[in-house]
Amino acid sequence: MLHWSNFSIDTCKRWVKTVALALLLFTLSLSFSAVSHAKRPSSSMPAGNAITDGRALLRFALPLDNQTVRDLQISLEDINNHIRAKRWGPISSDVSKASRILNLRVSDILESIPEAKKPQAEALLARIKEGIAQLEKAVEAKDRDKVTDLKATILASVGEIEELMVTKFPFEVPAKYANLPQLKGRATVSVQTEKGEITVVVDGYSAPVTAGNFVDLVDRGFYDGLPFIRSEESYVLQTGDPEGKEEGFIDPATGKYRNVPLEVLVRDEKEPIYGITLEDAGRYRDEPVLPFSAFGTVAMARTETDPDSASSQFFFFLFEPELTPAGLNLLDGRYAVFGYMIEGKEVLEQLKQGDKIVSAKVVKGLENLVRPQV
Repeated sequence: MLHWSNFSIDTCKRWVKTVALALLLFTLSLSFSAVSHAKRPSSSMPAGNAITDGRALLRFALPLDNQTVRDLQISLEDINNHIRAKRWGPISSDVSKASRILNLRVSDILESIPEAKKPQAEALLARIKEGIAQLEKAVEAKDRDKVTDLKATILASVGEIEELMVTKFPFEVPAKYANLPQLKGRATVSVQTEKGEITVVVDGYSAPVTAGNFVDLVDRGFYDGLPFIRSEESYVLQTGDPEGKEEGFIDPATGKYRNVPLEVLVRDEKEPIYGITLEDAGRYRDEPVLPFSAFGTVAMARTETDPDSASSQFFFFLFEPELTPAGLNLLDGRYAVFGYMIEGKEVLEQLKQGDKIVSAKVVKGLENLVRPQV
């Protein structure tokens, strides 16, 4: 088991209640080992409120340059900022903007779609346009539940269109990591636990080495039967420690311990930073593409002193989004985030130390895994 510093959850909660959020997050950053994250062009992600939905973060992390589809996405994502307070005026404005884009700028969206995939994109756009019409009626009726459901359905289709725009992997991984598995795209992993199923989307566009290592281990059945070795309410749930004295994965092909580097993709940059935290690099203001702002963020555990010591142990981040506002989460750029839980929050909330993973399986995207040639 990778040992991390002790941390008092009661103290954490007391500090939060007394406004010392910055101190809380600083304490959390000391409690973890160093981590990493990834980011995308600033033009693709709106400023302002922290994005706290894993699906939205994954959409924004896609490496694409089409600003029109981003404008469509942002107009719909913004509904989240207003729906709880029932601010129907801003919601109506968001929906009207999305409708205008679909009526006037569809050709701008389609120009980024490969010719062979345009029929699929056109079908998705027709579905989105129909959904927007239903959404306008739901907003007019001030039906919050229906607005929420329709928005999620429409954004799922927007995400599919955005995925069609990504036609190649956006950068070359350094040759020094050619001995490690790499995920040249995305994969979906189903984690069946004793309490139920959790679905995770793993993002190789932002962290190909970290994601490739994880997907390779899942495909090997490495995590099947392993217990969760650390659980702290509103903090972290950790697993991946194999039986025996080893704390990580021993590659049977080489007989050696497999360690993966700290991997951080910074917004506005094309390639990740390896082997150093953003803090140690003096890049305090840089923002990762995959931040710790969503419940169920998935990241690698490692020893505190070595940024390149991650192997098989990973953790789910369990902080509620309200406790990790934009600009204050000092974990960003210190741990390697490689994906998000997209289904199974109620299961994740129930899991405790000692509960087991029954099985973990790659249910989509295994073809994106590139294993090293032996």
